[in-house]
Amino acid sequence: MPHDAATHHRDIPAQLKTAEQACAENGAQLTALRRDVLALILQAETPVTAYQLLDQLKPIRKSAVPPTIYRSLEFLLENKLIHKIERLNAFVPCAEADHHHADAQFLICKTCGTVIEIEDHGVSEALTKAAAKHGFTPTRAVVEVEGLCAACAANPS
Repeated sequence: MPHDAATHHRDIPAQLKTAEQACAENGAQLTALRRDVLALILQAETPVTAYQLLDQLKPIRKSAVPPTIYRSLEFLLENKLIHKIERLNAFVPCAEADHHHADAQFLICKTCGTVIEIEDHGVSEALTKAAAKHGFTPTRAVVEVEGLCAACAANPS
């Protein structure tokens, strides 16, 4: 499911509830701060950096500092509630918070910043086969493809 405006802003309270349930099933707790960080990521139109999150949290959590944000992000990553877009050093919500997968593929629009998460098992299988030819066993694979989303491709500026 894409992280674009059409699907990204589904029912955020329901997404937070799903996240809480997923954490509880893993024996983890979605604290108030972690919940706030996740809510900000869910609300974001485009990938958001740790410092953007900090700026957004400061008005409601005066004591928020970079280490607290990074710890919250680490927790959300470990619990597969968000993804880190390495190329952008920014974060997006997992398209399916109740669906845990180790591999992720992202289409990143270089014009508007839209990130679309896709789950193509063929891509994962091809990477695994290519790695096996070299005696390599991947434990995690993230593919980031930069280009133009449909809207930007249709309306070049």
